[in-house]
Amino acid sequence: MTDPRDIGVFCGLDVGKGEHHATGLTPAGGKVLDRRLPNSEPELRDLFGRLRDRYGTVLVVVDQPASIGALPLAVARDTGCRVAYLPGLAMRRIADLYPGEAKTDARDAFIIADAARTMPHTLRRLTLHDEAVAELQMLVGFDDDLAQESTRVTNRLRGLLTQIHPALERVLGPRLDHPAVRALLERFGSPAQLRQAGRGRLVRLLRPKAPCMAERLADDVLAALAEQTVAVPGTDAAALIIPSLARSLSAVHDQRAVLAARIEELLEAHPLAQVLTSMPGVGARTAARILIDVGDGSRFRTAAHLAAYAGLAPATRASGSSIRGQSPPRRGNRQLKRAFYLAAFASLRHPASRAYYDKKRSEGKHHVAALTCLARRRVDVLFAMLRNGTLYQPPTPFPA
Repeated sequence: MTDPRDIGVFCGLDVGKGEHHATGLTPAGGKVLDRRLPNSEPELRDLFGRLRDRYGTVLVVVDQPASIGALPLAVARDTGCRVAYLPGLAMRRIADLYPGEAKTDARDAFIIADAARTMPHTLRRLTLHDEAVAELQMLVGFDDDLAQESTRVTNRLRGLLTQIHPALERVLGPRLDHPAVRALLERFGSPAQLRQAGRGRLVRLLRPKAPCMAERLADDVLAALAEQTVAVPGTDAAALIIPSLARSLSAVHDQRAVLAARIEELLEAHPLAQVLTSMPGVGARTAARILIDVGDGSRFRTAAHLAAYAGLAPATRASGSSIRGQSPPRRGNRQLKRAFYLAAFASLRHPASRAYYDKKRSEGKHHVAALTCLARRRVDVLFAMLRNGTLYQPPTPFPA
């Protein structure tokens, strides 16, 4: 990543929430710094400034570039130091080369600094694009939280509707993602209120947000209401809860829309965004997740390593003659695996992906297994795209 001969001192930081541990090594391996450092800008600026004035070029290396490591990196850049990142996986492997089994901040900081001095190829350069990825990580993490909240509120709404009026839930439950349905439940929270509103008011309420299906949806609601004449105990209480849940669900959707717009803005400025989104089924959120967890793919030697990291490589089990087979792995990055899985599902509209999926189904695999195979195959394509920096190209069929 950088020529160690140009560096005057290698400063390894084992970052923490309240304080960091800093270790400084000269190119010859001499220790010039070994102390705890508060996580505050004045202390960081003073340390980096003194190291730069005394030793010249300073390389600051951290093991976590985001969250707790963001401030040290920002201060190091501002004081004229170079910055780099030692990935956690490389850190764990390098730590096994050093004697001792202790896990201390001082030992970790020394290993980070010594790895930067002796194994510069293990470091990753932190550029402005990495800062964009750090912002993406924050936004995508919050979006994941909102997605979980949306699922929770939706399930709660459907549960209440099923309890008081199952027929009404069959009509409105699958459509809760539509703003017109949420507006309907915000205004009328019980079957009695919906019945009393009548078809005309329902259509007028639905039409601004669902002009094409307003009349059909109103007819479906009235038909569902006609299937049940008795009032289930708890209906009055549900009439107070349902509008509140519908408003909460609308607020969550609005927040996710704002986040999606910002995520798309950050992706447009990233050089790999066009490469990722050229692949069928990869949208803004999926591309952001891939940038966060995979980056440019240089940390993985082969596509198989990337598939194993994502939890898409089957685990082989063999013992003697009685145990032979493969099973889904229990390890891996679950968020990345989910992103690859959803992207594979979205790509079923693409002829090449659909043909491969149908082939796996014809071999006897069920839906989830066939989608997993498709996701694994797409990892090979994605890895080659990132390695070569090329856009997606549909496969060319061989002549008959």
